[in-house]
Amino acid sequence: MGTEDPPRRAAGKKAREPRHRHREGASAGHRGEASAGHRERYDAATGGTTGQPPPEERLGDLLRDAVTALRSGSVDHVERRLDQLTVEDPALVDPVLADAFQRVVGRLWQYGWLPADLVRVVRRRHGNRAADLVITQIVAQLHGYPATTVPQRWQSQLREWGITVGAPATTDHRLTAWSGRQRLDRSEALRDAVNVLAVLTGLPEIGRISPLPGTLPPGLPVAGADRSGATTARAIDERVLGRVRGLLAKAESTEFPQEAEALSAKAQQLMARHSIDHALLDLGTDGAPRRTVGVPDGTGHQPLAVRIGVDSPYEQAKALLLQEVAAANRCRSVWSGEFGFATVLGFPSDVESVELIYTSLLVQATAAMVRGGSRGGSTGRSYRQSFLQAYAVRIGQRLRDAADAARREAVDAAGSDRLLPVLAAREDVVRETVDAMFPGIVERRVRGNDAAGWAAGTAAADRVALADRSAVTGASSGGGGDRDQ
Repeated sequence: MGTEDPPRRAAGKKAREPRHRHREGASAGHRGEASAGHRERYDAATGGTTGQPPPEERLGDLLRDAVTALRSGSVDHVERRLDQLTVEDPALVDPVLADAFQRVVGRLWQYGWLPADLVRVVRRRHGNRAADLVITQIVAQLHGYPATTVPQRWQSQLREWGITVGAPATTDHRLTAWSGRQRLDRSEALRDAVNVLAVLTGLPEIGRISPLPGTLPPGLPVAGADRSGATTARAIDERVLGRVRGLLAKAESTEFPQEAEALSAKAQQLMARHSIDHALLDLGTDGAPRRTVGVPDGTGHQPLAVRIGVDSPYEQAKALLLQEVAAANRCRSVWSGEFGFATVLGFPSDVESVELIYTSLLVQATAAMVRGGSRGGSTGRSYRQSFLQAYAVRIGQRLRDAADAARREAVDAAGSDRLLPVLAAREDVVRETVDAMFPGIVERRVRGNDAAGWAAGTAAADRVALADRSAVTGASSGGGGDRDQ
């Protein structure tokens, strides 16, 4: 599975402490020099000089110093700065904090981060309360953008938090108001704010996968801002996807394997036709496949990139399952374990198939793993990790078999001279887009180390309802007891 090159870990705390003390001393000296310079600052109101910098400048320095100290591991220094900020007037500190959040969040949009990405990484490191603070600041940053200028995927992520883009602001994003809603004292709220700022300021560029708010092309339908620019085609998509979601939900909830098989088979047949139809529509006016590499522009004729959360526990096995589903759908999945997500790249209809199928199979795999433990099977971490890895490998084999059958049927119906060039061109563009976005991908092989878990996971995958007509329409090579990851 492709992963982004992880940053080199910092040295241990003991090795850092001497350097921190040196930096703190140098920083303190620098601040002393700055203070001396401020004594000569001209005060227009009095016509003379003042010995103090403006409050917002002084408080900004304190805040930046606290964030820098936290990122470098200087705990005592952080505590001193937090104590200083706590006794300051909240009416003066809150605007400085708000400005710091707006600047860093706006920069992260440019770096390729989406709202859900920021919330996910902060939640992984500091929990739900810190994630709520990030949501509050994201809403503040996006306030004022008309809905027609915000991509649909951004809007759908915000709707999951009960937020409608373009609606009048009803939540006060200042730290004092947020801490009141959370029932926190001032010191706790400031600590959360500094923790979150330290995380956000340390995030790298990760590749832009969506237009930025305010940059959508004129006349582009908002509902298709990330996927299809054709309103009619999108309406058909929603009807098909609505039926598929309903069928998969029933398949996941039923206790009868035969019923689940029938429901899943029907859903997969619908997705197969859905994906093939989109592939055939992806022809230029000259009858040749369109080939466009780059950030999705809403036309639907180039790869779409989405980020899918891969949560603990057993992230490696879940990421492997996502990779298998993506490959069978002519997509690629790049796992960024440090940030808790994988980036899936492919054409819009194929990516939608990946999202739906992966979610359903993960639910079924987890349920099968739990049932196995309740019937006397092992419940240890090694067993469960091996179970899910084996499940992913076996499901990948079955998806590829079903993909071959679905493609042969589609070729017979549409003609090889019409369909095969489209599918081949799409695979080439997806590969080129991945190479452009992730030039430093590292691949590694994984294998389960619990034989009982591997056998149980393989058996569970064999019981999953897959018909000859799959929701996937393209084939990928591979197979065997371990997979690249």
